[in-house]
Amino acid sequence: MNFFKIPTPCYVLEEDKLKKNLKILNFVQIESGAKVLLALKGYAFWRSFELIRDYIKGCCASGIYEAMLAFEEFGSREIDKEICVFSPAYKNLEMEQLLPIATHIIFNSFAQWQKFKNKIENKNKHLQSLGFSEIEVGLRVNPLYSEVQPPIYNPCISGSRLGITPSEFEKGVRNFGLEGIQGLHFHTHCEQNSDVLERTLVHFEKYFKPYASQMKWFNFGGGHHITRSDYDVQKLIAIIKDFRARYGDADVFLEPGEAVGWQSGFLIGEVVDIVWNEIAIAILDVSASAHMPDCLEMPYRPNVKKISLVGNEQQIEEDKGEKIGKYSYRFGGPTCLAGDVIGDYSFETPLNVGDKILFEDMMHYTIVKNNTFNGVPLPSLGVISNGEFRLLKNFDYNDYKNRN
Repeated sequence: MNFFKIPTPCYVLEEDKLKKNLKILNFVQIESGAKVLLALKGYAFWRSFELIRDYIKGCCASGIYEAMLAFEEFGSREIDKEICVFSPAYKNLEMEQLLPIATHIIFNSFAQWQKFKNKIENKNKHLQSLGFSEIEVGLRVNPLYSEVQPPIYNPCISGSRLGITPSEFEKGVRNFGLEGIQGLHFHTHCEQNSDVLERTLVHFEKYFKPYASQMKWFNFGGGHHITRSDYDVQKLIAIIKDFRARYGDADVFLEPGEAVGWQSGFLIGEVVDIVWNEIAIAILDVSASAHMPDCLEMPYRPNVKKISLVGNEQQIEEDKGEKIGKYSYRFGGPTCLAGDVIGDYSFETPLNVGDKILFEDMMHYTIVKNNTFNGVPLPSLGVISNGEFRLLKNFDYNDYKNRN
């Protein structure tokens, strides 16, 4: 691959790596009987959906636009694809737009369920008359247990707005019952292994087991790092099979986003200038705040490769770590935000203006969060398929202007 022929900045999907992840996820489905849904909040690169839909059962959406994207680009109930939607709260117009396309709607409170119950029942009568499967309704619960760090990603911290706590669930059942509720949903994971799910289910069943026998399905949410090399896939399969056996072979949904896009592509940029202020600072055409804000939110330091031209040959060198190699640099973006800093990196050879910088694993939770702060252009979109790079999309001034 001639990386100097790729325009920068550019997100690049490596199709073979995506396919490897999909095969692992499909293996989990086959062996466990679970249904895997693509979480669009983590991976919404719809230009790859033609490949993804061959392996997994549908999409989960966190809002109306994600649901519409799933319906338009992934599939619908008519072709046996699930569109499972959860939102902390739905507005009237959003529900009107969801009813024609969603297969599952999950509510965050009994009050919201009661608000829209009649609309869903009426829609289901219409679907039934057409011979289509009905919309199934679920409630999101909070099992008061999560091992997620930092707190910004933990949905079970004190005062969390996500999920119905056990005491509130009991009140809701007393006031409204559970007739019309087919499933329970929890989402308590983030980049975690199957042993965390095992411990989480103990807490889920501690509080919600009395209601579980009435359910048709259970949604274990996302954050399961299934395609990571050290993930215990066999343990996950055993957990799901055991759980399903205890609850009458009920359906189980998993909603990975990161695991779908995990290490399936990169963001490539260019060194535009090098300045000095106690340390060498490389100014890139890639921005942490605009192009990969997750680096600042989490925070984390992406793995990097430096690509230089030596004569007519590419020289590719992996980062040695902070101040470990002979030549150290701080990578900063082109915006005016003082904190637009990606991290400190070092190499055995010097960095030069015009060198390419490849940030690994940038296909999930980057594209879905990028922005045009400071009028910085959005990165292009590309794919490597069968060893060849293909440009899919360029963004221009109108993309900036039309979102303001």
